[in-house]
Amino acid sequence: MASRLEPLPAERKRSGLAAGRPAWRSLSSAVAGKVNSMAYLPKWLLLASVLGVIAGFGAVVFYECLRQATHLFLGILGGYNVPTPAGQGGALGSAHYARAWAIPLIVVLGGLIAGFLVFTWAPEAEGHGTDAAIDAVHHNPRGIRVRAVFVKIIASAVTIGSGGSGGREGPTAQISAGFGSLMARVLDLSPEDGRIAVSVGIGSGIGAIFSAPLGGAVLAADIVYRDDFEFQALLPGTFASIIAYAIFGAFFGYHPLFAIPGGYHMQAIQLAWFALIGLLAGGIGLLYSKSFYGVVSLAHRLPFSKKLRPATGAIFTGLLALWLPEVLGTGYGWVQKGLSAELLHVPLYVIIVLPFARIAATAFSIGSGGSGGVFGPGMVIGSFTGLAVWRVLEPLGAPGVGHDPAPFIVVGMMAVFGGISRAPIAVMLMVAEMTGSIGVLGPAMVAVAIAWFIVGRSDDSIYRSQLPTRAESPAGRLRVGLPLLATLRVADVAGPPKLVFQEDMTLGRALGSLDGSNLPGAPVVDERGSYVGTVDRSRLEAAASARPDHKLNVVIDPTTATVSVTADMEVGLEALVQAGGGWVPVTSGDRRVVGILSASDLIGGYHRALDAYSGYVYNVTPHAVVVEERVGRNSPVAGRKIRDAGLPPWCVVVTVQHKGTVIYATGSTEVAAGDIVNALVSAERVEELRLLLRGDATPASRPEGDQLMV
Repeated sequence: MASRLEPLPAERKRSGLAAGRPAWRSLSSAVAGKVNSMAYLPKWLLLASVLGVIAGFGAVVFYECLRQATHLFLGILGGYNVPTPAGQGGALGSAHYARAWAIPLIVVLGGLIAGFLVFTWAPEAEGHGTDAAIDAVHHNPRGIRVRAVFVKIIASAVTIGSGGSGGREGPTAQISAGFGSLMARVLDLSPEDGRIAVSVGIGSGIGAIFSAPLGGAVLAADIVYRDDFEFQALLPGTFASIIAYAIFGAFFGYHPLFAIPGGYHMQAIQLAWFALIGLLAGGIGLLYSKSFYGVVSLAHRLPFSKKLRPATGAIFTGLLALWLPEVLGTGYGWVQKGLSAELLHVPLYVIIVLPFARIAATAFSIGSGGSGGVFGPGMVIGSFTGLAVWRVLEPLGAPGVGHDPAPFIVVGMMAVFGGISRAPIAVMLMVAEMTGSIGVLGPAMVAVAIAWFIVGRSDDSIYRSQLPTRAESPAGRLRVGLPLLATLRVADVAGPPKLVFQEDMTLGRALGSLDGSNLPGAPVVDERGSYVGTVDRSRLEAAASARPDHKLNVVIDPTTATVSVTADMEVGLEALVQAGGGWVPVTSGDRRVVGILSASDLIGGYHRALDAYSGYVYNVTPHAVVVEERVGRNSPVAGRKIRDAGLPPWCVVVTVQHKGTVIYATGSTEVAAGDIVNALVSAERVEELRLLLRGDATPASRPEGDQLMV
């Protein structure tokens, strides 16, 4: 089969190095071949190191942009200096507003500028960038546009710098995640490597901006699933986070973001108070998530231009800031004041209101379409929650409360965002690094576990793009019912390309070729024959109707997933899912298009493999095996529901594949001839089940007391 997968003759004639070919493409093809042929460890030492460099410098650039924007908008125009944490100089900030009337106007101005930038050039930069990066991990690691990264930097600096309530982690995560996406495109990384690259970008960027490299490394693996862990991202994430932190620290110093006076000495009675914080943190985290996405939903229904939506939300943030300046900007300076016991003069009712005020300000600033992160505000909300608990308990003389609010604030930070982010381990480590309070980790686990349990019961998260587990990924769900994929290779299944376009072809000519071939799209190569992207019919038709003489390169999509000719079909399945399930180009080591893998190819190849194996059996435990068998025409099971099919006792039908569609089986699922049944059965009943499905046996009589489990 592999001999079929060769470039078209027309492309082979152009295989020599053509004059005018961009030098970077020649270089990227050569580098891609080298990188993809490396073993796991050297490959990820190299890729993670490059990602770490980008994450570090990206964090430096955004930090400086945000600092200058804050100075311009709030400092010069508003006459107000925000307090800063110890790691950023420890400035006390202004005692009051010099021009209070200007604050709402400045926040609205920032919303107007951000709305114009985002919705003019990169709508995907709306909101908090971390969620968009997580979505890219699961659905299209190659799909983050470079333009969106630059728009995110400027729009977030303007939104937060003008007083909008947002975090700086979202933009930095999108910078390095966007570069990971670019790396996946340029180096033609496999779908799995593309996922890891974007995940590592998220963690290393956040770890750098918060000076928390260990937390960033764990975050790369912890943040993409609600109840699972991406272990393959942990080691590359460690490399990248350390390098990113080293670069960021070279500019701004190697010290925690917050400083805590004195040390921490645990008292057993404090576990009860930390459990109370956990209970409150779970509820407040849920309120944070639901309020944020409630505003998102409301903003999408507003009847005017999207460009004005961030300014609309900014009106409420600006008015709220007239009463509570703590809601402006990142709020990290106010967290520092709380840790240093400088908020004891603030009335108790204000401290109690602050978590809710910060929730509202973040929802209005970012949920309305502004640009910024939700990680930072989540920790500020948590710090105010912990401080409120301490302020209530301390006057009562409650045992173990003490006279230092810092432990309560740190635990509140960990619990609120550790719960609602569904990344408790990473958040605990990050807060411990940010505050230099590693000793609080042990007792804080009580609060974080309770908050995580409360949030988990509601199945909510501040990151809506997270999947529950790795098995719930689009490709993972299909693999459950297709275990034979591991026995197939892409070269055995894919067919030769029927049509390959040159990037300098005209739109009209390309559309005519698609019409003549009756294809939905085609891969595109440069003058040397190296893959550069794909075009699809709908986009080509729209462009060709207006500009038929323009070159094809204006409609090329470089983000489409590809699959290597040497990969196995599990990788091919993931590439198909990322590409939308239709087709993907098959490339060689030098990025030549050597084939096309379509969904019909996958199904046909799988059926051939199934026929060759005549029923696939593998052990799960010493007493149970999984059987995959096609239902024969003469099978007594055909045409019957599973509960009525007379299957052997203690047989669990997992999936039924019907006409290429995998169905999770229930008792009412009907089985037809030609379907592929995937079932768990006791070892002594294997042959009985296989004969029954093929049609070589009659239904078994079920012993009294046994049950059919489906």
